[in-house]
Amino acid sequence: MFRIFLPPAGLESADKKLLLLLGVAFFVGQYDMTVLGLALPDIQKSFSISEERLGKVIAIAKMGSIPALFLALLSDRVGRRSMLMFTLLGLSIATGATGFARTAEEFIAMQFLARGFSTAEEIIAVIYVLELLPVMHRGWGVGFLAAMGAIGAGLASLLYGAVEFLPGGWRALYVLAALPILYLAWLRRLMPESAMFNHYVKGDTAHSFWQPFATVWSTHRGQMMAIGLIAAAFWFHLAATMNFMSKYLQEMHAYAPQDISLLYIVAGAVAITGNVTAGRISDRIGRRPTLAVGLMVNCLAVMTFYNSSGLLLPLAWIALLFSFFAVEVMVNTISGELFPTSCRSTASTLRMIFAVLAGVAGLAVEGSLYTMLGSHAAALSAMTLTSLLALPIVVLALRETSGTQLS
Repeated sequence: MFRIFLPPAGLESADKKLLLLLGVAFFVGQYDMTVLGLALPDIQKSFSISEERLGKVIAIAKMGSIPALFLALLSDRVGRRSMLMFTLLGLSIATGATGFARTAEEFIAMQFLARGFSTAEEIIAVIYVLELLPVMHRGWGVGFLAAMGAIGAGLASLLYGAVEFLPGGWRALYVLAALPILYLAWLRRLMPESAMFNHYVKGDTAHSFWQPFATVWSTHRGQMMAIGLIAAAFWFHLAATMNFMSKYLQEMHAYAPQDISLLYIVAGAVAITGNVTAGRISDRIGRRPTLAVGLMVNCLAVMTFYNSSGLLLPLAWIALLFSFFAVEVMVNTISGELFPTSCRSTASTLRMIFAVLAGVAGLAVEGSLYTMLGSHAAALSAMTLTSLLALPIVVLALRETSGTQLS
């Protein structure tokens, strides 16, 4: 099974090392997101956040992804390498500072910054991999990055199992991550610039700072709207779904932190294969059919998870994670392949803005639905149906990108 994680034949040793360094972006980003979801009950208690306000607090923190648009614009003008190093440095500082937050407002502010840096970091890393790998292996490459993210989530799960014994509790989970991130930023100094970006710069005439945005709007508006709406339909429910899982397991099924840690690690170890599996399958049969199946499986898995118990609960969790990874890999890959080098990072970030705004709206709606329906499970079960709205867009409006040469 683990052969699917091995790099394709013919990949240079230097490129393999580069892939590992780029994978750190997803490792760190998913670690941070997983800590927030796992430790949500502890964070809620520390800052006395009410149930009705909880979703809105998370939503504000997640809006930090919106400023990533400006970092991506810089990536399309000054290069991938410089922005990768800058965002990783900023993420290290914001993550460490989160552990010292004294109020809910300070916590939100630090997570706002961390989300912006990690979003830009992940987007630029995907773009770099798409520009690095040959056409027949691009899906696998993006899947590998996402698999690194799943390993980061697994580490967060493992550490959360000991949260009751760590000095400072949940705060230690953020502080522990800061120094390793800083070290990885130092290692990144040896990374070369993307060869495709260098080629673009050599043949490029002077453009304004906003030229990548203008190119997307004037030339690729239809495909931008298609991938943006797909991301929005999926993330409307998923932002809330992922953040409330730990809370749901603890409050509704009496899971202890150690139980949740074990479930996340075991289930995640199986589900992680969804990243590279989806990538490799899509390299053969296409991005669109892989994405469509992932969306349908994820909707069914979320409904099952929030309306089951016993053995069915961890099985649904595996299916939910597996399909989430598959959809995320497909959306990331397609977003990079639809657009030329001159505006690739900008377009991918615009797609992320669609997802973030939809996720923020979903978190706000979840709070209102909780009041109406009386439980988070009922609210999330209703919200997950919105992801099916993406299916007709995938079939009717989205262009197939597997096998296409990047320009």
